[in-house]
Amino acid sequence: MKLLLTSAGIRNASIHDALVELLGKPISESSALFIPTAIYPFSGGAYGASRAIIGEASPSLAGLGWKSLGILELSVLPSIDEAAWVPTVRDADALLFWGGDPLFLANWMRRSGLADLLPTLRPEAVYVGVSAGAIAATSTFVETFYQPPRASDGPLKTENVVFSTPKGDIESILVTGQGAGLVDFGVIPHFEHPDHPDASVANAEKWAARIPAPTYAIDDESALKVTDGGVEVVSEGQWKLFGP
Repeated sequence: MKLLLTSAGIRNASIHDALVELLGKPISESSALFIPTAIYPFSGGAYGASRAIIGEASPSLAGLGWKSLGILELSVLPSIDEAAWVPTVRDADALLFWGGDPLFLANWMRRSGLADLLPTLRPEAVYVGVSAGAIAATSTFVETFYQPPRASDGPLKTENVVFSTPKGDIESILVTGQGAGLVDFGVIPHFEHPDHPDASVANAEKWAARIPAPTYAIDDESALKVTDGGVEVVSEGQWKLFGP
């Protein structure tokens, strides 16, 4: 399986070209399954999922012009027979994981059985992750929360931290969680984004210090292309690699 891990989706021509290269054919000739699960824990998540599915979200992922597009909601999979959904996943050219809460997404990837299925997919299949969707592909990740996370979201540990921002210090909860383990590095999205002050250079270093692997901090104009275990940074913006 190949991966394209992004901070904010297919934002520019370089990331778009990387996706086409991984698919090995035009998007218009490729089938995809869109996975909105991560967005539901957020306020208004149902509307956010709708906008993403119909291609109104910016940047678009579901609305790139796929030959066919299905919706795969992970939280319903444990209640239906595997024969009803596993062949559909195996046949898809791309799996599109939307952003949101990486703890919630990683939990449902495990509970649904998808996390175990992903490593067995054909080599040509492409995992495309946006923000939380990129984070959940890793083995160990960190994320900040302002409310205690749900204990039901699987193995995690928490610590109170203070992040420095231009507007002053922000107290939050830094959570270390367990992802699907598809890659052997960490990902910090929204690097240096003004709406994500916890992902500034100094604060991203605090995140990376909790991850026992090399960690890429990528901004919204960057992505990580993974083929046969090799990692290539695709960027029209800025990024930084932190050592383990």
